[in-house]
Amino acid sequence: MNWVDIGALDDIPQRGARVVKTAMGCVAVFRTRDDQVFATSDRCPHKGGPLSEGIVHGHKVTCPLHNWVFSLETGEAEGADEGQISTYSARVQDGRVYLDATELMKRSAA
Repeated sequence: MNWVDIGALDDIPQRGARVVKTAMGCVAVFRTRDDQVFATSDRCPHKGGPLSEGIVHGHKVTCPLHNWVFSLETGEAEGADEGQISTYSARVQDGRVYLDATELMKRSAA
């Protein structure tokens, strides 16, 4: 894996997100209440809602437009909703957040 430092963990509020702009499109980086970090595509497959502006609860995010709920771990929609968002490897080391640049390069353009 080719890890790239995207900033300090403390720059992402608990139960919040930040957007990382890449050459291939935007990635939402979420921080949960228990300080775990997840990275997903930033667009809901339903209506294109910005997931980085959604509500983080547990290890899930709710789309701000139509309340679709996605697992931050698997990207799968929950409940009666169908769909999936892309997920990317993320880690925290020494208070810094890292994403796998190799995975990001493989994603289709947003």
